Amino acid sequence: MADTTPTTAPFVRPDVQGFLAFMNSAGAAPMSSLTPELARQAYLAMGSLAEADPLPLAVIRDLTIPGPAGSIPVRFYDLREAREAGPAVVFFHGGGFVIGDLDTHHAFCTEMAAGLDLPVIAVDYRLAPEHPFPAAPDDCEAAARWVASSPAELGRTINGLILTGDSAGGNLAIVTTQALVEKPAAAPVILQAPLYPVTDDRPDHASFAQFSDGYLLTADTMMWFSAGYSATPGDVRAYPVYNDHALTPPTVLVTAGLDPIRDSGRVYGAELIRAGIPVTFIEVPGIIHGFVQLRKAIPSAQDVVVGIFAAIKQQLERI
Repeated sequence: MADTTPTTAPFVRPDVQGFLAFMNSAGAAPMSSLTPELARQAYLAMGSLAEADPLPLAVIRDLTIPGPAGSIPVRFYDLREAREAGPAVVFFHGGGFVIGDLDTHHAFCTEMAAGLDLPVIAVDYRLAPEHPFPAAPDDCEAAARWVASSPAELGRTINGLILTGDSAGGNLAIVTTQALVEKPAAAPVILQAPLYPVTDDRPDHASFAQFSDGYLLTADTMMWFSAGYSATPGDVRAYPVYNDHALTPPTVLVTAGLDPIRDSGRVYGAELIRAGIPVTFIEVPGIIHGFVQLRKAIPSAQDVVVGIFAAIKQQLERI
């Protein structure tokens, strides 16, 4: 088979180029060489430098909810103090199933609550390697079912769920959607919006080779995440591209042009289209993995985020 790896340099946005030049010259230790705890601290510190400031909202409240192995912390966001019955967003943070928490994605969740004008519930699921697969999908499913039940703690009547997340969180949004399609919750999933998700365990995607180093997320880091997560190869709760997609709800799927897992998102989108699912596919050219958390360092990412919210609203109008 002929080598299909591109031979020309990819397009890189000027602000992305500047950010990558800074990061690649910083001399920081590779994440794969750190302990999970140090990696988590480094991830949070990067966000404090590179992410936009959080927006003020009427409601920002930390809660704990019941989970399969104890309490799950969640954070509830809403632009409004009160609202009529309607859908709610459940957000799962990224970080390779190993890093990330409510604080690393706090600013983006405020942006989402304001931009969509919907309640947002962010989920702090258990992390690997302390809690390997399937701890994360177990917690995410439990949290989504809790939101769907219109719990008194939210003071909202929820009649539909929008499941979303970035990177590993995009994977968890898809996996949780599948679980709630197979065994419905009190309110249905009306839309899923995975952002640059990992969906399969194939090692031969062209993007994984092309962007293996120098584009923030590296192949070494991806392998470190995978080793920590310890998922069963081919398991549809870890790699949802292998599942049956016939009953998947409408989807807004986002990939990043300079992302090693770009093609993992592409193949998932192709499977949805083959299954006849309404899909809005957005591949953002010249931008790197993790851009929704880098809007201060990469100003053009803000317009991309606004466009993603517009696509979600458009899909909701069609339901």
